[in-house]
Amino acid sequence: MRRLRRWYAWWFRHAPRLRDILYVGFSLLTIVLQAASGSGGWSPKDWYVLGAGIVASVALFWRRRFPVTVTAIAVLAMLTGGIFVPMGLALLTLSIRRRDYALAVLGVAAYAAYVLNSWGGKGSIWVQVFTAPFLVGTWIAIGAYVGARRDLMASWRDRAERAEAERELRSEQARLGERARIAQEMHDVLAHKVSLIALHAGGLEVNPTVGADKVEGSARLIRETARQAMEDLREVLGVLRTDVSVAGADLAPVPKASDLERLITASRDAGVTVGYDGALPDDVPVAVGRTVYRVVQESLTNVHKHARGAATDVQVHGARGAGVTVRVTNVRPVAAGSLLPGAGAGLVGLRERVELAAGRLSTGPTPDGGWQVEAWIPWDDHRQDSEPVLVDEGER
Repeated sequence: MRRLRRWYAWWFRHAPRLRDILYVGFSLLTIVLQAASGSGGWSPKDWYVLGAGIVASVALFWRRRFPVTVTAIAVLAMLTGGIFVPMGLALLTLSIRRRDYALAVLGVAAYAAYVLNSWGGKGSIWVQVFTAPFLVGTWIAIGAYVGARRDLMASWRDRAERAEAERELRSEQARLGERARIAQEMHDVLAHKVSLIALHAGGLEVNPTVGADKVEGSARLIRETARQAMEDLREVLGVLRTDVSVAGADLAPVPKASDLERLITASRDAGVTVGYDGALPDDVPVAVGRTVYRVVQESLTNVHKHARGAATDVQVHGARGAGVTVRVTNVRPVAAGSLLPGAGAGLVGLRERVELAAGRLSTGPTPDGGWQVEAWIPWDDHRQDSEPVLVDEGER
């Protein structure tokens, strides 16, 4: 079997040149037989047929590079010497490679050469007129069939290669999208907890003279927050390893609007004055509640990191058909600087999340030097709790 594959590879590599040799050899053999078929020795006409036939046959070596020129030489040899085989082989090659105006012209020229060469012969000229189209057309039809089949195979091969390239491109885009989704989810899960830890530690650093009870309470809050962050990280990584849901809809944790109280309580425990005015119905869709939660979480995270100690006001109001409005406003911070470094991707990811939910997000400074984040998320009448997968499909 291995030897057969080697022979096939060798034949596939050398097949074009071997076909050239076979074409030339077959053509030369027919020329010699035609020239020697005369009686009474070799006449000048026989020598001319032999010479013209050799030229036309040897020209077949270049039939692929110059098919039109080789066919023209063969047609001329047919016209002057009645040499048909080189012309047939040249027409075969030309029709394989080209099916255009040049083939039509040379096909008609081959027909005319065949008929004119028979003029004055022993047979009837009308026989040649009606039989020549079948003789010349057979070579052209065979070549056209082979050429069309080759073109079809080439188009199939090109389409397969294009489909493979598109598949690789889609796979690469999916990998990039998955990396972005993981990065966003990790940011949403961990940034808030880490900012709380930094805020607690910063409070102890600024007030080193606080009593033992205050230090113990802050240490307990730091320990609990760190444990929650580790649990959230473990859940996210566990889901990412075995995530088979659509668009990662099962990524944990999956916050809802009802978790806002817990989120705000954690900020208050860290020493931030947070006012909360919330009025969301209990039947708010999960997708809307998740987006509301992320808006409030990211806004409080930025307060912890960049405006520590600044009083913050959180307002969440909404109703079915009117949408949900989230507004988080903090006053001018007393301390300058940031507790934690930021890449500036939090608000960018938050804006993308809100816009993918068909909402609007605006951020900017307030007249008194503070900062405000305001978002509106639509809550249509037809949007149900069973639709979070459709929203997550857009979040991907």
